[in-house]
Amino acid sequence: MKSIRILCLALVLALTLCAADGCLGETTDKTIWSRGDTGGTVLTLQQRLIALGYLSGEPTRVFDEATEKAVLLFQRLNGLLETGMADPVTIELLLSDAAAPYTEVPWAREAEADVLYESGAYAPPAMAAPAIAATSVPAALTSNGAMGLRSYGRSTPQQFLPFSTDEYTLIGENGFQSVRVNPLSTFAADVDTASYAQLRRRVLGGMTVPRDSVRIEEMLNYFSYDYAAPSGDAPLGVTMELAPCPWNGQTLLLQIGLSASPAERDARQPWHLIFLIDTSGSMAGADRLDLVKRAFSLLLEELRPDDLISVVAYASMDRVLLEGVPAADKTRIMETIGELEPYGATNGTAGLLRAYEIAEKYMKPGAMTRILLATDGDLNVGASSEGELARLVQEKKRGGVSLTCLGFGMGNYKDNKMEALADYGDGNCWYIDTIHEARKALVTEGGGTFSTVAKDVKLQLDFNPARVKGYRLIGYEDRLLQAEDFADDRKDGGEIGSGHRVTALYELVPADSAFDFGEAQSRYVTPVSSESAEWLTLNIRYKAPGEEESRLLTYPLNADISPVLSDNMKLAASIAEAGMVLRGSEWAGESSYSSALALLRDCGAVSGDAYKEEWLYLLTLLERDETLTEAKR
Repeated sequence: MKSIRILCLALVLALTLCAADGCLGETTDKTIWSRGDTGGTVLTLQQRLIALGYLSGEPTRVFDEATEKAVLLFQRLNGLLETGMADPVTIELLLSDAAAPYTEVPWAREAEADVLYESGAYAPPAMAAPAIAATSVPAALTSNGAMGLRSYGRSTPQQFLPFSTDEYTLIGENGFQSVRVNPLSTFAADVDTASYAQLRRRVLGGMTVPRDSVRIEEMLNYFSYDYAAPSGDAPLGVTMELAPCPWNGQTLLLQIGLSASPAERDARQPWHLIFLIDTSGSMAGADRLDLVKRAFSLLLEELRPDDLISVVAYASMDRVLLEGVPAADKTRIMETIGELEPYGATNGTAGLLRAYEIAEKYMKPGAMTRILLATDGDLNVGASSEGELARLVQEKKRGGVSLTCLGFGMGNYKDNKMEALADYGDGNCWYIDTIHEARKALVTEGGGTFSTVAKDVKLQLDFNPARVKGYRLIGYEDRLLQAEDFADDRKDGGEIGSGHRVTALYELVPADSAFDFGEAQSRYVTPVSSESAEWLTLNIRYKAPGEEESRLLTYPLNADISPVLSDNMKLAASIAEAGMVLRGSEWAGESSYSSALALLRDCGAVSGDAYKEEWLYLLTLLERDETLTEAKR
């Protein structure tokens, strides 16, 4: 239906052009027009914008900055997604009788916000240009730029601001739930690891760790564990362990592990990867655009000759640099990426829409298409809020294109936007602070990053009130679902790729424990006596790639409590303890860096694993800082 509507719209545009200018002979398969585009379609759009009062002057057939501003203002006043680009929905309304003409309202003027160019630093407020005076038809929106259109060249180098403008979403920590009132715990799987990589960079750099940057589930999922491999037709292996909780003597610790088998390089499906690269001024630096270039060079060495590569760069506007080039042409691809330079504002929306347009153009049955977005997340032109971006990628993912976010830089890093894009774009999010992390994300675990084995994965635990009276899920605060969402295939879950692992920890309050967590009671719910030895039942729903109906896996847990923690649990518990201390958790109990370090030193799986040895070193630094702080008191 959508494709039919677009074809009809293209026909309307063609007829309009023929009526206005005679048939111009313009042929195109474009569906989105943005700054830099030219031709008869742009002429038609400008004529209509002028007729409605959004644009003044004479049409130029060039989609310039004035046209972009006019489209943005039209979208704002007509309740559309504000991108400044003429997409099919915008064009359909613009050419219809339902299009609202321009009227002066105070909040509409916000659409004329300055487009400031960055040079890796941020100009102080004193450098801001004077505001444009209000007129019935905005003078800034002249099509030829002769009536005061604001354009800024490269700004004079400024000192970096002495404070951080990193952004994180507020996390409301999970508390204990009463099994009598809420026997079901439901959440979506998550394989993101960005939080751990950011923590590592901050600890090694002697920086403060923002509380909301600590997502314990992402720290847990950064590491490998000794989990059971998949068996039979199930794409996931499942491991569950139950042992005493190290930080609370009155509770138990439950570890749940899912694992997917790694895919063989030669047996996998063909890939079409779209490198969507932020080249705005804020990406200047060795840890930003320079590192992006090195990261994609690593990936290119691992691709098969028949894989396809497209490259889209964006700053103040988007640019298609390569389209559908075989990975065998590595020299051409690497030279194209190597020539990129940071400059301009950050119209990430334009880049995203262009990347999705190319992805949809090259979609083929049996092939995997994925956008790799490399940015610091500072999208400040077009749709720039977390909500707008999430809705944009949520709409686009229905076409079968996934989005992987690769975050770079610190000091102006927008973690909240990166997480939203990955969560709603059916993808995952990595934070790349070193070339070693780039290798882990794109090479070592590249198969999991790009090849999905189970999509919309959801977990639901059904606790037996005869054995458990309370529980608390540690982490996954932004992945919680309603119990009813579990069987609803319209509700999104998480994506698990080949070789990926998912780890979840629960703190359980046994039915005979004296631990008081404020258990809720209901006069209408009566405990049912049960002879079952089961602690709980783990239910997993997932969709196989290419399918839209979920499948159900069920795993009851009736194991005895292990008197000691396994290596899996020692590693996970050390991460949970450190994470709770960093977050100032209400439920940290006796957690400390010292006790976390003791658990990790007693873990036999650390030696020989470079990533776990690195965690041991980070914990040592944190424990040393904790000891020095206590000594000063």
